[in-house]
Amino acid sequence: MGLLTYDGFEADFDDRLLAHLHVVIVQKLRRGESFSMTWRESNDGGGGRSSLWLHPSIPLHFKFLGSKPPTLNREWLATLTLSSNSSQGLVVTPEPEPTLVPMTPQPARSSSSASSARA
Repeated sequence: MGLLTYDGFEADFDDRLLAHLHVVIVQKLRRGESFSMTWRESNDGGGGRSSLWLHPSIPLHFKFLGSKPPTLNREWLATLTLSSNSSQGLVVTPEPEPTLVPMTPQPARSSSSASSARA
């Protein structure tokens, strides 16, 4: 479990989620953008949801429990980035399942069609 610390406030996030949030948040703050971030609290923490207003001038710290950075899910990054650019701000969502593209068998090319294609 990782920890995000912002102006004295601490929030626990799974390392994998925190790694994705790190990319999106740093990208926005690097451009000088302020924005909100909202997430659901665990039932262990009383449930409900929390929201922060993130500003480039406020110190922010990401603490990861694991030593190895996870492989990032581009689809999840895109979803989180799109959300961060909306009027609702960055809304933390669960990682989407990988999109599987069905393999469509390609018809075999005969040598005569390959020869005519070169001509």
